[in-house]
Amino acid sequence: MKSIRDIYKIGRGPSSSHTMGPERACRIFRNEHPEAAGFEAVLYGSLAKTGPGHGTDRIIRETLAPLPCNVRFDLKTGDLPHPNTLDLIALDADGAECGRMRVYSVGGGDIQIEGQPVSEAAPEIYPHRSFHEIAEYCMARNLRLSVYVESFESPEIWDFLLEVWKQMCASIREGLTHRGTLPGGLNVERKAQFLYNQRHIDERPETRENRIVCAYAFAVSEQNAGGGTVVTAPTCGACGVVPAVLKYMQEEKNLPDRAVLRALAVAGLIGNLVKENASISGAECGCQAEIGTACSMASAALAELFEMGVDQIEYAAEVALEHHLGLTCDPIGGLVQIPCIERNAVAAMRAINAVRISNFLTATRKISFDMVVETMYQTGRDLNHIYRETAEGGLAKLYK
Repeated sequence: MKSIRDIYKIGRGPSSSHTMGPERACRIFRNEHPEAAGFEAVLYGSLAKTGPGHGTDRIIRETLAPLPCNVRFDLKTGDLPHPNTLDLIALDADGAECGRMRVYSVGGGDIQIEGQPVSEAAPEIYPHRSFHEIAEYCMARNLRLSVYVESFESPEIWDFLLEVWKQMCASIREGLTHRGTLPGGLNVERKAQFLYNQRHIDERPETRENRIVCAYAFAVSEQNAGGGTVVTAPTCGACGVVPAVLKYMQEEKNLPDRAVLRALAVAGLIGNLVKENASISGAECGCQAEIGTACSMASAALAELFEMGVDQIEYAAEVALEHHLGLTCDPIGGLVQIPCIERNAVAAMRAINAVRISNFLTATRKISFDMVVETMYQTGRDLNHIYRETAEGGLAKLYK
């Protein structure tokens, strides 16, 4: 399994697969073809259907500038190797093709280049590929999962995670300062500041918890939707869940950053396992792969924060993912706004609930985390394509 650094990427929204991935591909292609006088890009599948709403064409042109690039949206070609497929073509001064690269944007900002072995993209540093294997290893050595991460990543991982945490907090802070309408034409108003400042008429502790957690999730998700800087966790579309629950709990329990970093390490491990054995791409497996994985990561992080056992952490992660099975990806207008922003808030609250359930019921569980990950992947592959980030079904179809 690869480093958890592959799960946490700092970059601009609104989509890790539709903006971060294509941007990365364009940088590689531009460097490989310094002789090019211009470029052409052809988007297929989900990239073609929701690319305009996600700003894919804009980010491609900006990355390849100052050279011109013609972006085409191919809505007809089917039977693709991956639903997020992109062709980049280099052109000489006469307009003739002088280079070509096919890229798959596989989610979380990662790409695969056709003809290049996947193993060459990033080194494998973990010898275990399932939670069961990791749990057995840790229990035999009396290790916490966060210590397991450090043992294979090296102590430098804490410096990396500190930068990740600083950016997550910055995204919350910046999101809470903004008001107004998000770009894209849906006229979606930013609500984070309102949620944070508007006390409920019956402001009991549990009511305040829901309000503040939701405010933080809205803040990050609205930053993402507005093209601001966020951290993939595991994707841009699901970037609000993990920071929302960890920021709230840090403030509520007065916890130091080092405790939060240990929680982020475990969350990254959970995201890694889903990415390794299933998918974190909404275009491949629906929103269950994005927001479901984010909820699972957040639950595991909270369980680590509360120093729960390995089996309790597993159960929290399993519950969180299991109850997102079948969730469709149906962004209205191809924008990461409706229902995406609200889903981050709902998933954040569900992550907290999953941890509380695991605190009592772990000994009675029947389903393993590995089993629910496999189920999620099979469910995602069975989903009709219109519910996999194409904006052709569900809310995207019915909203007028």
